[in-house]
Amino acid sequence: MMIRLYSCFLLFLATLMAASASASASHPVIKSGYWASWLDTLPPSSIDTTLFTHIYYAFLVPSNITYKFEVTNSTALLMSNFTTTLRFNDPPVKTLVSIGGAELPDPLVFAKMASNSFSRSEFINSSIEVARKFGFDGMDLDWEFPANQDEMRDLGILLKEWRAAIEEEAATTGRPSLYLAAAVYYSVNVLRDNVYRKYPVESMVEHMDWINPMTYDYHGSWEPTRTGAHTALFDPKSNLSTNYGLMSWIEAGVPKQMLVMGLAMYGRVWDLEDPNANWVGAPSVAPGPNISTLTFSQIEEFNKANGSTVVHDIDTVSTYSFAGTKWVGYDDELAVMKKLWYAQVLGIRGYFFWNIDGDSDWKISKQASKAWVLK
Repeated sequence: MMIRLYSCFLLFLATLMAASASASASHPVIKSGYWASWLDTLPPSSIDTTLFTHIYYAFLVPSNITYKFEVTNSTALLMSNFTTTLRFNDPPVKTLVSIGGAELPDPLVFAKMASNSFSRSEFINSSIEVARKFGFDGMDLDWEFPANQDEMRDLGILLKEWRAAIEEEAATTGRPSLYLAAAVYYSVNVLRDNVYRKYPVESMVEHMDWINPMTYDYHGSWEPTRTGAHTALFDPKSNLSTNYGLMSWIEAGVPKQMLVMGLAMYGRVWDLEDPNANWVGAPSVAPGPNISTLTFSQIEEFNKANGSTVVHDIDTVSTYSFAGTKWVGYDDELAVMKKLWYAQVLGIRGYFFWNIDGDSDWKISKQASKAWVLK
């Protein structure tokens, strides 16, 4: 009986994946990752482009006065090297310049820019100019996050005007249109505070090429008393999960082929209250305490140096390890493989990593590329 049920389950998965492959035939898969320009650990020439289709340059930030991009000589050299290297690599990959990030010098720069037609125009025209000048294939907006419904409305207007300008530039120059993507909150509604706001789905669907929900960071240093699976695929106790986030976008009307799932190439660290109480949600006394995050590469070093116990949590489809009172929640190769199987059954477009600098000898990236079997 169990064998028959398992066979039916496999047949069900195969049928869903075949349907997903057929539905996404006109939307090539996206296997992507962000490259942190401020780090000195991974030169563009060292990126294994066999594992990716798109790489994001992170980050470029507009002036909070003119809303244009004032590119220094050193940044210009860095961007030129980035795009040139990846364009002529074998195989080549598409490149996008990611605009914004979580740690802006002026956190209100996007809100102020998007609220006014003149500043929107200055920002849009400058972004297209920079993308063309330095050889990018598109632009990615990382606004974390519109703070109220007025800002969400302004985001929708910005995207509409941005797309119109992109198409006008392409028609004038005869060049392919630049991509327009965005890194967004994991769910269509922002849930972490008391100010209700929902993303402008209609504008996003009409004017963007794809959307990158940041499906991670569900738990972290802001919750010092309990460990947490910050990359949980499922959470039986709350809406803080990738499944909830992706389904919220789909139910809001975003086509599945526009969704690119986020994967974290880092873990979050807690100091356990009791080393014998070491499960997901176990009591802790502090995040860290000396460091609240570790890259996947650093986690491997931590596990090896401390003889850590590694556990694959079935309920959340994530991994954690512990040694003494030190506890780290993250995704390893197995967790990433399972998440990507889920993503393909769901029928979405692909995945992205934040960020590829944290990998260990491309272990996670290789597993992801192998696990994604749809074309």
